[in-house]
Amino acid sequence: MKAVGYQHSLAISNPDALQDIELPQPEAAGRDLLVKVAAISVNPVDTKIRSRVKPAEGEYKVLGWDAAGEVVACGDEVTMFKPGDQVYYAGALNRSGSNAEYQLVDERLVALMPANLSYEQAAAMPLTAITAWELLFDRLELNQSSLKYPRPILLITGAAGGVGSVLVQLARKLTSVCIVATASRPQSQAWVKELGAHYVVDHSKPLQPQLAELGIESVSHVASLTHTDQHYPELVTLLAPQGKLALIDDPVGGIDIMPLKQKSISLHWEFMFTRSLFSTADMHLQHQLLTDLSRLIEQGQIKTTLQQSLGVINAANLRQAHALLESGKAIGKVVLAGF
Repeated sequence: MKAVGYQHSLAISNPDALQDIELPQPEAAGRDLLVKVAAISVNPVDTKIRSRVKPAEGEYKVLGWDAAGEVVACGDEVTMFKPGDQVYYAGALNRSGSNAEYQLVDERLVALMPANLSYEQAAAMPLTAITAWELLFDRLELNQSSLKYPRPILLITGAAGGVGSVLVQLARKLTSVCIVATASRPQSQAWVKELGAHYVVDHSKPLQPQLAELGIESVSHVASLTHTDQHYPELVTLLAPQGKLALIDDPVGGIDIMPLKQKSISLHWEFMFTRSLFSTADMHLQHQLLTDLSRLIEQGQIKTTLQQSLGVINAANLRQAHALLESGKAIGKVVLAGF
């Protein structure tokens, strides 16, 4: 089968950073589905793994943790799917990725894709939607926030990216929280406003004065999606006593948690691969989550975050997608389709 992989961690400008390769087609067993990949999207995790993780000598590593496609075979323990099903998923970090014609994925991480979306539109959603959903409800517990905060206010930093684009929609449709989103460019500010943010502020400038102009002295929840190390001191200041701070990025140099103590601010990590990486007892909840997301999309409550399609799935187009994400200027999701 055709695939795109790499043998050495190289700058994306190097033609060998991602290469077109041929690999044996895998076979389904156990709870695995064999999916014929129709479309993929690219996430920051792809660029991080490419630049940090070198495969074993002489082997290729295949990236990709978002896909939509058709089930072509099922392992003998599969109960939820059958050949011919159109599905979408984000897969597992410790398995071969979706930048290939065929991929094995555990059925507990998969759902039927929304009936009203194309493969490209569906492929844009899984990883970011799982991250946003788990962040909102499992980490920040926003479904319970009304019990503690008279007026819950959620600050989302870097809201125009892939995760933020879903997070804003979910928060607007499924909670009563006031959403303050950050974005620094006119087009990204317009995008998050369109998705449902109540207020938009510029994260390239101090946040506290901008929130003060809106009459907001403090926020109850923060979803820090990017550059946490740069914003951290101000986020601690802005958070109300007993507030919650959740993050998904890798702060340069780490962060000092001691400033959180006086206010009893809780710190929450969100990593959507935790369940699959450790085969947790609740791993199946990612199937349920994506199933619920399909329903919300089919009802018109949530829309795809696909913003740019870069053509077929090959090394040249994937290098372009990686470069775009590394530039920090991507809005929504970048998708490729077909081989």
